Amino acid sequence: MPKRKRDIDPEEAKKKVLEYCLRKGALAAGVADLDAINRIAPAGHRPNDMMPRVKSVISLGVGGQTQGAWTVPAKAMAFFGSTEGRAYTIAYGLSFFIERTFGERAIYTPPDIDPELGPRVPLQSLKLHAEMAGIGARSLAGDILLHPEYGYMYFASVFTELELPPDEPMRENPCPAPSCVSMYRSIGRTPCMKFCPIQCLSGAIDEDGNQAEMNYDMAACAEMTQQYETISSVMNEVMSAASAEERESLLHKPENKTLWYKMSVGSGGLLAQCFECMRVCPIATQAPLADPIRRLEAAEDAAEEAAE
Repeated sequence: MPKRKRDIDPEEAKKKVLEYCLRKGALAAGVADLDAINRIAPAGHRPNDMMPRVKSVISLGVGGQTQGAWTVPAKAMAFFGSTEGRAYTIAYGLSFFIERTFGERAIYTPPDIDPELGPRVPLQSLKLHAEMAGIGARSLAGDILLHPEYGYMYFASVFTELELPPDEPMRENPCPAPSCVSMYRSIGRTPCMKFCPIQCLSGAIDEDGNQAEMNYDMAACAEMTQQYETISSVMNEVMSAASAEERESLLHKPENKTLWYKMSVGSGGLLAQCFECMRVCPIATQAPLADPIRRLEAAEDAAEEAAE
């Protein structure tokens, strides 16, 4: 049965799509330029490698931490530091919304690793999608994307055969912040570089206060942050145990009990995580709408202005 043709206004469709994202809890959403993604993404990891007839890539971001999360000890942040699951939920719902509303195919884009290429290669770069959609710009902290209003966010993507007009990348990068430039001028490092526990970040800022170079030692970062609380590491130890008693001890030792607890309560932090670069980032922690308290205060101020 041939697909029924619908008269769809691309601009109006885009408005409805982005409104859905914001209504469901996204802080920012945009449409990436598909041609730009294809120029940057390597073969095998372009949108049409996953969805052959894709016409639009939609990216959305949700808030990172609460203001209170930045104050807790590092060992506690792995329990509740991540809100990425909320982004995936919105994207999953959006794919159904597009098909139900416009009659065009859509998919929630898996954030997962490529099963053929190993744990450091994603199926799709959600970061690239967000950058091209104009809802984040690369930082000196390992290319983590930052937003001038919302700071640190988690991203998700939707591919669709619905044709939508694309947005543009940010014209100005909020990183480095003025205070970071001042610190770099003084000691040759920004806060994220200085306070990284294993010094996996380095880079340079030019005379105009812009990023000139960014270096990130991903292997060193992963070796430190993901040596604990990963299922594969735990099971490798357990299977290599010499006796039943040793296996039982490994399964129930305090560090691994933490992992089983996280799985049982549905915690998103199944991998050990390190947020120290973001904890000291003035954009991540102090952007105007970076956390619920700041967003509440902004909403109250707006309500007072409207009432005057």
